[in-house]
Amino acid sequence: MKLELPRYTERFGSVKIHDIQRVLLLDSSEDSPPHSTSVCNIPRSRIEEIERRMAIVIPVKNEKLKVLEGVISAIPSECLIIIVSNSRRNKVDRFRMEYEMVEQYVYYTKRAVWMIHQKDAGVGSAVRKIGYEDLLDEKGLVHDGKAEGMILGMLLAKASGKDYVGFIDADNYIPGAVHEYVKIYSAAFCLAQSPYVMVRISWAYKPKILEGSLYFSKWGRVSKITNKYLNKLITSFTGFETEVVKTGNSGEHAMTMKLAELLDYSSRFAIETGEIINILEQFGGVLDPKFYEPMEKGVEIFQIETRNPHFHEEKGDEHIREMLFDSLLTIVSSPLCPDSLRSEIFEKYPDMAKSRSSASRRVIRSFINVDVKSFLDGLISSNSIIMLGRST
Repeated sequence: MKLELPRYTERFGSVKIHDIQRVLLLDSSEDSPPHSTSVCNIPRSRIEEIERRMAIVIPVKNEKLKVLEGVISAIPSECLIIIVSNSRRNKVDRFRMEYEMVEQYVYYTKRAVWMIHQKDAGVGSAVRKIGYEDLLDEKGLVHDGKAEGMILGMLLAKASGKDYVGFIDADNYIPGAVHEYVKIYSAAFCLAQSPYVMVRISWAYKPKILEGSLYFSKWGRVSKITNKYLNKLITSFTGFETEVVKTGNSGEHAMTMKLAELLDYSSRFAIETGEIINILEQFGGVLDPKFYEPMEKGVEIFQIETRNPHFHEEKGDEHIREMLFDSLLTIVSSPLCPDSLRSEIFEKYPDMAKSRSSASRRVIRSFINVDVKSFLDGLISSNSIIMLGRST
């Protein structure tokens, strides 16, 4: 893969946020020159080496089976696939349908796929036994929410011994885009100079159908707003206006396990925005750090623009409102957020200000001290995990 080198980097304490890099060539030859003044070439062999050490987590909730099958078919064969489903199980058992589809797929491909259901009682019991009750509700089951599903996936990725974990949303209609995302993750990890790295996808376009024709919009409705306020938060400390953050709601992103296990996570749909906020809180030099090694070695955030458009399921205005509310709540609840910015957001979104008191930001603590092997053993002993395909 050929990528632009970062043209600009914003520094916030020990955090480096690289501006958008574009993919110049999806698949370059092994003997291409490694670097020029503005372009880097990552050989296919290095990308595949990273993929062998990576798990891809797919959070699922009542997605179309054909779309989900397209997503898993596009993930490079070297990666472990971890599906965390929160699909309905009453009346029509959607999770069973997902399992049967994946089982048939694995029969032919011999892929390694792990599957769990987020609300399974055995999953809740395994979480409780390792003392990670941040994930549990009053009934002892894992909370509903995308964040909670993603964290379960990270626990399994760590238990499997993987060094990298990536996320792909299950509602992507373009398998080629999914394949590109994983290649981008691996290429960025090859470029990193720190063991504490996050890679976030910036979509070239998000097509929509307007008046019977495709319209290739550049930014999502929530992303435009979240990006603006994240940049304003950074500006309030640096004193220099910036637009460096362009991936505030990127569901497609990846991390080194060394970084993933250190972060505290915001619940529900706030997880993607909350990751950036927590990196700035922990390693930005404004608040006292809990972990000192990342302060010394630095934390890198890559933002890379795809060639493929991002064509996904439209889930309606209510879903958009929930995403926006969760994202902005994460920003205004941060101790980094200045009063002036908090007031600006509340003035723009008065309904959020009114309901903030009853919708507190729930934070899920880092899992660095969680016994992930015992978690996996608990899932296996209760038959709460399905492990298909070849050994990893």
